[in-house]
Amino acid sequence: MMQEEEFQENSQKTGQQDAAGHDTGTDSILQVQMFGSFQMTWNGKPLSGGSRTSESQFNYLMQMLLHYRQDGVSRDTLERVLFEDRDLMNVHHAMRSVIYNTKKKLQAAGLPPVPLIIQKKGVYRWTDEIAVIEDAEEFEHLCGAAKATEDLQQRLDLCMDAVHAYKGDFLGSQAGVIWAAQEARRYRTLFFEMVEEAAQLLRFHQDFFQLEALGQYASRISPLSDWEALTMEALVSLGRYEEARRLYEETVDLYMREQGLRPSEHMMKQMERLGNHMNHQHAALDEIQIALSEKAQNDPERQSAGGQPRGGYVCTYPVFQGIYQVVERLMERGGQSVYLMLCTIVDSKGNPMKEGPALDSLSERLGAAIQRSVRHSDTINRYGRGQYLVLLVNTTLENCAVVQRRINQNFIVGRQRTGIRYYVNSVICSPERGQPGRAGEIRTSRSTVTRVGGNAAHPSPGRTPFDTGNKR
Repeated sequence: MMQEEEFQENSQKTGQQDAAGHDTGTDSILQVQMFGSFQMTWNGKPLSGGSRTSESQFNYLMQMLLHYRQDGVSRDTLERVLFEDRDLMNVHHAMRSVIYNTKKKLQAAGLPPVPLIIQKKGVYRWTDEIAVIEDAEEFEHLCGAAKATEDLQQRLDLCMDAVHAYKGDFLGSQAGVIWAAQEARRYRTLFFEMVEEAAQLLRFHQDFFQLEALGQYASRISPLSDWEALTMEALVSLGRYEEARRLYEETVDLYMREQGLRPSEHMMKQMERLGNHMNHQHAALDEIQIALSEKAQNDPERQSAGGQPRGGYVCTYPVFQGIYQVVERLMERGGQSVYLMLCTIVDSKGNPMKEGPALDSLSERLGAAIQRSVRHSDTINRYGRGQYLVLLVNTTLENCAVVQRRINQNFIVGRQRTGIRYYVNSVICSPERGQPGRAGEIRTSRSTVTRVGGNAAHPSPGRTPFDTGNKR
């Protein structure tokens, strides 16, 4: 199996040859790393500055001179980047001092005594006498070569080399610097194009081992960009369904925890494909039924001391969606009373909390409070950051209010000023399905009330108040 390490080894060529195929070596060449963290190496030794201020100015100057060494950088641009809004009596003099100190630092590091920084007509340039290899430039050359070639195998090789040459965001620590942020966005777009192109070619060759490694590498280099879907696609194609299922659950949890996002459409399609491809060995019905049982999972966190399921059933969004759709179908025959409840964390002013350092811990507490407050036959899903869905089956509107009071009691601690806003839809089903507003329609009647500072908010017209989310 081609693992990620093999992918890196087979793809990496930087440091041996440049994009044109020339031998680079390391002697008398300034190696510059722009992707990830900024680094410069001369004859195998890193270049570093002194104090924090001089280090920053040294780095900012070298970054721009080395990256734009073909056209150079105007004095005004350099002064704006180096000194920003600092109140200097003579900014031109400060600029000349930075240039002078930079030259001294570079020569002290062993660079030859040649004019390293050339100024002409208000434009500063890096000397042509010192060869430079910049990873961002090499990456861009590889991308251009990959797009230009018509040979599919050569294009795949170049795409893979370009993907591996990208080791993170361009000057990732300087996202607040305009020119660096613009270049970072441009290079990130090129990286995405190369990954997509390589994935398409690997599908064509049915090389799913390499596709798995590609997805793993892209997910590590550019996190939270949905590249896990490539790995999952490869795992399903290779018949490694259990690994694909675990990856899906871990990815859904990661995206929900970090960004409050639900699974992407691509991931959902792979999950559906996974379900369609899962084939089990021939087994007796009793064995199948035991394996299907929640008790068979042997998860202590989900079972009480007696081995019974503990609290509500917590599941991912696709599973919750499937359960909801099954319940809808069952209601067509049974006519049970079912309610869908949305619990949203709100701040002291009653506004939904969408970000902030405390939101994640509050979300975890809310999830635990909900699980302790509902029946083990109810279903729970963490819908987003600070939001949970609860499917309450075979209950009443009054019981929904009881559930909310339990959640409040388990969630509110001391003089806590955050609270919960509840929305509840009652799914009403008649024997025959018909047009909207007629008998047979599956309709929803919505009601919500929030208590803010001890006063219940007025419900909207047409809504029925059923509970106040105790909020202190």
